[in-house]
Amino acid sequence: MNCLKYLLVFCPFLVFSQINNIEQDTTSIEYLIIEGDSIPRQSINLDEVVLLHRLKFDDKKERVRYLILRRKTLKVYPYAKMAAERLDSMNTRLATLKNNRQKKRYTKQIQKYIEGEFSDELKKLTRTEGQILVKLIHRQTGTTAFDLVKELRSGWRAFWYNTTASMFDISLKREFDPVNVKEDYLIEDILLRAFQNGLLEPQPPAIKFNFYELTDKWIYQKTPE
Repeated sequence: MNCLKYLLVFCPFLVFSQINNIEQDTTSIEYLIIEGDSIPRQSINLDEVVLLHRLKFDDKKERVRYLILRRKTLKVYPYAKMAAERLDSMNTRLATLKNNRQKKRYTKQIQKYIEGEFSDELKKLTRTEGQILVKLIHRQTGTTAFDLVKELRSGWRAFWYNTTASMFDISLKREFDPVNVKEDYLIEDILLRAFQNGLLEPQPPAIKFNFYELTDKWIYQKTPE
């Protein structure tokens, strides 16, 4: 698991001070005056809420497999989320640096920081947890773990890290693909439920897909029109 050590719906609470009826022409329209906002509004922008289907399983074994996948997903998601945050911060910082020497020095600092902060914890992951983490890193960053290592270290090191990971049946090139892989769809289902229940802090994925269409495909066995 050494190859992984380098990687790494809350709606605003609105307080309504008053509701004013503002007469325009001869039509009375109800406006909302939100505290701290002097502009009357006829509607409020709310975060999107995903309606999830009721969980059901064909047998006990299927339910147990889902619960095991859930436990592992909840465990490794924070690492993938943090990897996306670190990558975003690094890219933002690199954009402000003027020459390659400064960029190289800063990148090395990030490498040492990530290694020191996460190395011991990542070594404790099991093979399947490592597999899920690699998928979630792609979900959150839009980049495979292999390409992230290649960017942070070098293409040669990325090759050997991927070869070592393959010995444990972990490919750093693996992508998160809920469209074609049912387990990845179940991981997405687990994440969305955890976000709604407050078990995990949500972070928008870097890759896009239609969850409702995937539910029709994997759960209701409907063919998209």
